[in-house]
Amino acid sequence: MDLQHLNVKFLISDPPSVDLESLIPLFHRWIQEQVFEELLLDIADYRHVHDGPGIVLIGHQADYSVDNTDGRLGVRYNRKAPLDGGNSDRLKQAASSALKACQRLEAEAVLKGKICFNGQDAEFSINDRLLAPNREEVRRRLDPEFKAFFDTLFRGSDYVTSYDTDPRRLLRVSVQASKRFSVTELLKNLEG
Repeated sequence: MDLQHLNVKFLISDPPSVDLESLIPLFHRWIQEQVFEELLLDIADYRHVHDGPGIVLIGHQADYSVDNTDGRLGVRYNRKAPLDGGNSDRLKQAASSALKACQRLEAEAVLKGKICFNGQDAEFSINDRLLAPNREEVRRRLDPEFKAFFDTLFRGSDYVTSYDTDPRRLLRVSVQASKRFSVTELLKNLEG
């Protein structure tokens, strides 16, 4: 199965005391400075949606957001444009892009260190119901690829995975490592 349109979300450790509205001017600056590899275009504010997408930084190839779907606040990377390579390459690219956004948010002076990532909880989804319907046989087929990737991402730690089994939702696997990693450590695990 040729995975495209991957979503990766890394969770924020504690509910931040920073108002998400402060991300709007920050994301506007990121657009002006084009801080990521993807072309950044606009911002959408969905704070009014309970447990929704939050603040979305819209790009041509991918979107970044501080997302509160299912009441779990984190940074989501949503790859929209196809990528070459194999599934492991695409998982690595999506996770690296999400982690670089996490790293940038943690370092932003205007946020005063109020956003930190727990380094052990993540969600991976396939935003393509035709390619990867959320069915048992598809989950079983993809599980070895996800686990091989998680072995690399959480190198040196045990982890547990669980799948959302609601067929009305995207195919999504949640993973939790037995220990916390810094964003820098996770990026280093992916590189080496």
